[in-house]
Amino acid sequence: MKFLDQAKVYIQSGAGGNGCVAFRREKFIEYGGPWG
Repeated sequence: MKFLDQAKVYIQSGAGGNGCVAFRREKFIEYGGPWG
């Protein structure tokens, strides 16, 4: 018996854009820096 598994995967990314910018905001941290 011969088994054959095959899958075709097509992937397309988005157009890019400006991205996402977020900064950490907490009560007692004056300059939190970037989030993440």
